[in-house]
Amino acid sequence: MTSDETVPAVGVRPLDEVFAAIDKVNRRPRPWSGFEHGVLGAYRWAAGAQVAAPVTAAATAGATGPGHAQLLAECQAAAVHLHRARSQGADHGYVLGVHRALAWLCGLHEDRP
Repeated sequence: MTSDETVPAVGVRPLDEVFAAIDKVNRRPRPWSGFEHGVLGAYRWAAGAQVAAPVTAAATAGATGPGHAQLLAECQAAAVHLHRARSQGADHGYVLGVHRALAWLCGLHEDRP
């Protein structure tokens, strides 16, 4: 690869690392919890494999998946939904999975869910 070539990325993560994360989630034993469904939904949307965002259902803005700004916006929406679900005592596993996955993709933490 020359210095003029760019490595395809999803957020701050190289695309091959994102595909490895998807594969790792797919290999987890079933039945999956809401958390695993949320993580996988976030990864699939971020990688361009599904059109609707996992929390807001907003259409993907980019041709090959959401851009960094849309990833951050969906991460923030997940945080709001997570806070609301926790305060209402509702099941929050799915939204927690989405939030953790998007925060990792955006570089907000290094712990891949």
